[in-house]
Amino acid sequence: MLISRNSYVTLSFRANVVSREIFILINMFREEEFSRLEINLDGCLDNYKYFRSKLQDSTKLLVLVKANAYGHGAVEFASLMEDAGADYLAVAYPVEGMELRQAGIKAPIMVLTAGTDSFEQIINYGLEPGIPNIYSLRVLCEVLRKRGMTDFPVHLKLDTGMHRLGFMTEELDELLAFLKDCPQVKVKSVYSHLAAADDPSCDDFTLGQIELFRKNADRLSEAVGYKPLYHILNSAGIERFTQYQFDMVRLGIGIYGVSAIPGNNLCPVASFKCKVLQVKTLAPGDGTIGYGRHGKIAPEGTVIATIPVGYADGVDRHLSCGNGRFTVNGHIVPTIGNVCMDMCMLDVTGLNVKVGDTVTIFGENPTITELAGILGTIPYEILTSVPRRIRRIVVRDSDKR
Repeated sequence: MLISRNSYVTLSFRANVVSREIFILINMFREEEFSRLEINLDGCLDNYKYFRSKLQDSTKLLVLVKANAYGHGAVEFASLMEDAGADYLAVAYPVEGMELRQAGIKAPIMVLTAGTDSFEQIINYGLEPGIPNIYSLRVLCEVLRKRGMTDFPVHLKLDTGMHRLGFMTEELDELLAFLKDCPQVKVKSVYSHLAAADDPSCDDFTLGQIELFRKNADRLSEAVGYKPLYHILNSAGIERFTQYQFDMVRLGIGIYGVSAIPGNNLCPVASFKCKVLQVKTLAPGDGTIGYGRHGKIAPEGTVIATIPVGYADGVDRHLSCGNGRFTVNGHIVPTIGNVCMDMCMLDVTGLNVKVGDTVTIFGENPTITELAGILGTIPYEILTSVPRRIRRIVVRDSDKR
């Protein structure tokens, strides 16, 4: 589908089973859009197909859309994934699942961090809680008993070495004894989380996690008299331990274009862009640039471009004073002076830069991985730090031609 410059297009995403429409406003390169996070639909779908191709036909695919879909826009991204055929969606907190339900998302939604004070909301919105300990399970069953409900779907988390949440092996006897007398719930899945699936030096540990998971999940299945879905693989696990996909896998950062395999270039999905607000030519006698006077004017003068994004928009202050380099008009340019809350300045000396020119903070160049390397962090942190005040716009490759 071709979209002309400055045009508005409304796409209707229809669920596979339940008829519904979610309308997403798409606008390519709006001149008045001075900051935006572009979500590449084609790249997203290509990544989805890549991971789906690694799975058996019977293996279900759960896509994580927590933390505002890793900063990409939860409702928009959940709609794309539901339309693409994802079997499950997962969020961190009940409020995230409630937002998706209110937006019309019909796919099953798993809540990874379900606090005991939120079970009423989880039930009311048709969400499915992850249960990591016997206390949470007891509270949920009591809530369900008072409402006269049975066979409510739950997902039991096993701790196999991450040591964050989940039932330890020595806690299984108490869990299994409780489940025998708890008709209020039905175990929809049993899952665990790999601690270092992306690190080849930890492969023995990862294989140990997988074996312990299989052993304890089988023990649970035998006790309840049926086999729930098993899942332990995350994005890195899908790429590096495909043979242990069990009944379902959980696709997180991979769908957003970050691979655990060096050189495996997934399609970048998010591009953070903004437009130049002002261009100034400064002479040596004009002093300094920005807070703290850390931006120095060159002896021959300096031309700066001010852009409308700062540390409140996810542009880390550690990118100040030339540590960060962004792209404008095909040229890599450094920051100059300190990154401010809502703005930062770029050194565009010698370039033909004018107000309204597009600046890429991350995307094709620099990539999110390159930016993470500069900051000594991971792409997750950068993506999730882009706030909601930065508008998410869905685009297609064909729109750029």
